[in-house]
Amino acid sequence: MSPHPHWRHRPHDSTWWAPGELDWWMGVLFAIGATCFALGALPGYVEAVGVATDGVTFFVGSIFFTTAAYLQVRESCDGRVFGWHPHRAEWVAAVVQFAGTLFFNASTFHAMEQNLSASQANQLVWRPDTLGSICFLVASAVAWLCVTRSWWAWQPHRPAWWIVGLNLIGSIAFGVSAIASKVVPDTDQVRNVTLMNLGTFIGALGFLIAAVLLLPERTRGEATAGGEGQTVRA
Repeated sequence: MSPHPHWRHRPHDSTWWAPGELDWWMGVLFAIGATCFALGALPGYVEAVGVATDGVTFFVGSIFFTTAAYLQVRESCDGRVFGWHPHRAEWVAAVVQFAGTLFFNASTFHAMEQNLSASQANQLVWRPDTLGSICFLVASAVAWLCVTRSWWAWQPHRPAWWIVGLNLIGSIAFGVSAIASKVVPDTDQVRNVTLMNLGTFIGALGFLIAAVLLLPERTRGEATAGGEGQTVRA
């Protein structure tokens, strides 16, 4: 998720309550999905509710992620249901991230199945999880470049910099979790359960904070850059 460069300042919008606005829903839904993933990764949670409920928590979180990601695609299409804008970096980032959420849907859905063999778990759970993590990493990198215009940028005064930076960190953490979660056939255990849960928790926390920051960012003023009449987020 990233601040959309075509957003206009809406001074009469409420920062924290604007259910009539697409971008408000996007931030809220991302926050709910990230909360589900963070909760599901806590060792104390799975011990309290059981493996089955923990799996449902991840799956529900993935649905919120997918819904929010689709709204981001619509935002990148200027509010249309869909469009084809491969020349827009924000559109590319949104579409790739949406694809990643679909992979997470598949992964978390199959993770709810009981008694999967190691090969089945790697095929149905680990593979789509890895593909989803790759999509998130690519989308976050594109969004980072779209906002900062550089691979390295130190702009802590810009909320947009924090948002895309936290998303990028979160995507890297999801990737680490995916690597650690592959099931080893000889033991029928994941490679590193601690790293798997820690990566998921850090990744979800990054997306959660970024989603919360997105809410005040959407009502900030706009600035004109380069004298070209293009509006960008301050």
